[in-house]
Amino acid sequence: MRELIKDLNKEQQEAVFNYKGASLVIAGAGSGKTRVLTYRIAHMLTEGVHPASILALTFTNKAANEMKTRIADLVGRDAARKLWMGTFHSVFARILRIESAALSYPSDYTIYDTTDSKNLIKTIVKEMKLDDKIYKTSEVLGRISNAKNNLVTPEAYAASSEIATRDNASRRPMMAVIYKHYAARCRKAGAMDFDDLLLNTNILFRDHPKILQKYQQAFRYILVDEYQDTNYSQYLIIKRLAENHSNVCVVGDDAQSIYSFRGARIENILNFKRDYPEAVIHKLERNYRSTRTIVNAANSVIANNRDQIHKKVYSEKAEGEKIRIIEARADNEEGFLIASLIKDLLFAKQYQYKDIAILYRTNAQSRIFEESLRKMNIPYKIYGGVSFFQRKEIKDILAYFKLIVNTADEEAFKRIINYPLRGIGKTTVLKLEELALAMNLTIWDVIGNDSLMQANFNKGVISKIQAFKDFINEYMAKLDEMEAFDIAFTLLSSLGILKELRDDKTPEGISRYENAEALLNGIREFTESPEEETQRGLADYLQTVTLLTDADTEKPEDYNRVTLMTIHSAKGLEFKHVCIVGVEEELFPSHMSVTLPSDLEEERRLFYVALTRAEDSISLSYANTRYKWGLLGNCNPSRFISEISETYLDYPLPLNSGPQPKPNTGNDFSKTSKPYGSGAASTGFLKERRLVRMDKPVQNGSTESSDPSQIRPGQHVEHPRFGIGEVLILEGDKATVEFPGHGKKQLLLKFAKLKIVN
Repeated sequence: MRELIKDLNKEQQEAVFNYKGASLVIAGAGSGKTRVLTYRIAHMLTEGVHPASILALTFTNKAANEMKTRIADLVGRDAARKLWMGTFHSVFARILRIESAALSYPSDYTIYDTTDSKNLIKTIVKEMKLDDKIYKTSEVLGRISNAKNNLVTPEAYAASSEIATRDNASRRPMMAVIYKHYAARCRKAGAMDFDDLLLNTNILFRDHPKILQKYQQAFRYILVDEYQDTNYSQYLIIKRLAENHSNVCVVGDDAQSIYSFRGARIENILNFKRDYPEAVIHKLERNYRSTRTIVNAANSVIANNRDQIHKKVYSEKAEGEKIRIIEARADNEEGFLIASLIKDLLFAKQYQYKDIAILYRTNAQSRIFEESLRKMNIPYKIYGGVSFFQRKEIKDILAYFKLIVNTADEEAFKRIINYPLRGIGKTTVLKLEELALAMNLTIWDVIGNDSLMQANFNKGVISKIQAFKDFINEYMAKLDEMEAFDIAFTLLSSLGILKELRDDKTPEGISRYENAEALLNGIREFTESPEEETQRGLADYLQTVTLLTDADTEKPEDYNRVTLMTIHSAKGLEFKHVCIVGVEEELFPSHMSVTLPSDLEEERRLFYVALTRAEDSISLSYANTRYKWGLLGNCNPSRFISEISETYLDYPLPLNSGPQPKPNTGNDFSKTSKPYGSGAASTGFLKERRLVRMDKPVQNGSTESSDPSQIRPGQHVEHPRFGIGEVLILEGDKATVEFPGHGKKQLLLKFAKLKIVN
């Protein structure tokens, strides 16, 4: 084993070999933490640790599978297969199936994805006759999710006066009732949502000490990846499992803790030493990904955070290019400049499209860059779009699988009762729902009750529903006889779904058919995979795919296209060149994050993550003006730019000709110890750059408009958004003006705020 790890550096080797007791591995960006985890587990196996006594938890199935494959290459497939390795949700979903009787759940319970949960909440809000504009589905689900992640059950939620006060203040006094109904309906349907998997594991360990003891003895060694992303529920599970032996190793980077909106608690990693006083701390500080300039620039930014575990990340790669600052007059010009830069990179550095990423703070920013990329015929891919498993045709097929496995799953029932068309309308489905609710039965129980059906429906409807029921029963009988692929293929063929999709020759139809084929290919791969020591039935497949994340299903490297994504989605990825766009005050950092120091520190960590995605070079761009809710507003460059040492920046030329005002001390970007003021002039730090700009652009988008009656054809005028242009035609109160880079624009003089340029 020691021969195998000769390529690890000294710090990595220490983290690999010292596997007994508690340890905290602080892994800086690009420092090889996955390699350390992999070799640590492989080393434990060569030292005689039984694989089934190792519990390794990750945040994506992709990460778990990659590690397991590497471990298999090092010590053999048999040992790797016996490891308890996977995401928090997949591992504890497996335990909950084993121990389901203790919680009065069926072992084949359904796992609701976000869409299923939202549909159920919509139904409950409608039944309660509440205003869905106040009780918005996403917000209601978010509150319930937050409660579960903090181990607040429906009963505890309803009993809390503090929570009631908060709900009343937000005009949602019925939240506790919705949460209670939601939990009850999930239980009646034999379903758990993602958050239930962790909440119910905590309840299982809390209420059943013997079961907890069983898993404490089983898992002698616990390893956790991305520990900074754990929430309170995950933290408590780990603490309970490790409390007897304390053989727990957590790996993470507090500087990359960016998911507090999902319930992640940076305190978990910051306070690890308090929980385990004897813990050994290993710091992986060498960055193998980025140039020295990028690493040092990122260090200079994150140094401004108070709450952190101090480390000095370094790189032994080349010095690399300085970070170029791109200043645009307006947001649409920012898109043009970034697209032009990409063209230059492709030519000058022989990059492929997939080597470049555009990262932004919010999804809404993508439009401007999409438009610019399209105009220049640059192929792109938006990462984090509609997940494969959220596409309608896939959701429809999976709903059949879910109902066959668990007939109590009402969301699955409602989705497919009339797909393909059976002549069973919405009125019938609504009536079935009402009957089930009134009698505290599942819809499946209702359709199986002959007297209820005959009393409430005519013979034609009963006949159609009976045919559907018989069809589902037929495949339920096959669950123990056939593997997942055989059931899936037979079912889709007999339903006629494959033929229906194949016969649709429109581009959309062809895509849907290809998606169905991809799903079947995935099921075949699942049934034939030798990597897991699990069964290959339909229920097992459903658990696997329901718990997949976007990171498991999206592979940006498969496309030779420029990648567009939010910075949150980019964590864990890397590109040769990264364009971080919209680096402006109130956008990045977000206007909602500048009040509380803790929120601002998380925004800074997000900026740190963005910087450290780059291998070779970075560009930071911002606009002087940007439309917000239809109004043109001035923008200021982000304070985060000022926090990068000038040594690592390539400044642009000033936008405005002539002498520049001397910046005041508080707004001087070279003084990183000073707070950044909202009134800063961007020219205070702009120096020299290589990008060529058009002459005479606007000053931060603010012009003092001229009298419209004085404007004549042939004159040059200045517009707050489009810059300098020539008046071509004047027709009454309208003017046609040609602006370089923007083309001809027809403007109403009354509103255009044009200024005559001498």
